[in-house]
Amino acid sequence: MQLDRQCSQPAPAAKLRVREIVEQDLVAIAELLARGFPFRSTEYWLRGLQRQTRRPRPRGYPAFGYCLDKAGAPVGVILLLFSEVLAGGEPVIRCNVSSWYVQPEYRPFASLLVRSATRDKSVTYFNITPAPHTWSTVEAQGFSVYCKGQVYGALAMSRAAPDASVELFSEENASRLTSYEADLLRQHAAFGCLSVVVREGRNCHPFVFQRHRVKNLVPVYRLIYCRDIGDLRRFAGNLGRFLAWRGGLLVRFDANCPVPGMVGWYSEKRGRKYAKGPKPPQLGDLAFTEAAIFDS
Repeated sequence: MQLDRQCSQPAPAAKLRVREIVEQDLVAIAELLARGFPFRSTEYWLRGLQRQTRRPRPRGYPAFGYCLDKAGAPVGVILLLFSEVLAGGEPVIRCNVSSWYVQPEYRPFASLLVRSATRDKSVTYFNITPAPHTWSTVEAQGFSVYCKGQVYGALAMSRAAPDASVELFSEENASRLTSYEADLLRQHAAFGCLSVVVREGRNCHPFVFQRHRVKNLVPVYRLIYCRDIGDLRRFAGNLGRFLAWRGGLLVRFDANCPVPGMVGWYSEKRGRKYAKGPKPPQLGDLAFTEAAIFDS
């Protein structure tokens, strides 16, 4: 989320309207977001938006979110990534409230976007990248913290679970997962994530990781999805050795406190996440969010 602190004279409200983003807007939206997030290129945004066009999405919800429109041109944007997921075995509509930017001269009307974005009380909205200077604003909008920070763990230094092995997701082991989990791993592999399963006897446990580098130096795998965060602790040694062979020295995952017995460090300086709605995400579930769709 991005809102510059600078202010300028407000533009006349009569010339503005809030509308859904459509595919014809995507180049202009990508260019607008690149202005708001100068550390991200137009190509980065366009690649993620194009992935969004190809993935299955729940009907009746915006495909990309909303824009603040002036004479047919977007001057503000709030990206919304809607998904139908399973929570406790029940289907839930949730929405990752992603990147938010409004050109400075139209900043006084940014609240119009927010009101349009989060008004459906049956949807769980969540924000996984709130900048620290926006935390109070996010809380004023009715969001609550569901994740306080994150752990960088050296999983390979943990004890491996006996009789458990890690393998890349394939159609062969898909039959040992639920259809929802198999499809989730399949889609995230298509995004460029690393989808794997831990096989233990006749059971398979799904995981999705995303590879990146911290400060362009230290190779790290970020946990995007697991069935239960306890599975990550249980199979830490197995997963850590598997990922180390693929260049991942550390694994980054959401947490609310340090993990006993795991080598690594916990920090609340980054990683805070907010949600509002009936079913906040569980720790370890960032499936179909900007982290997977845009950053992979």
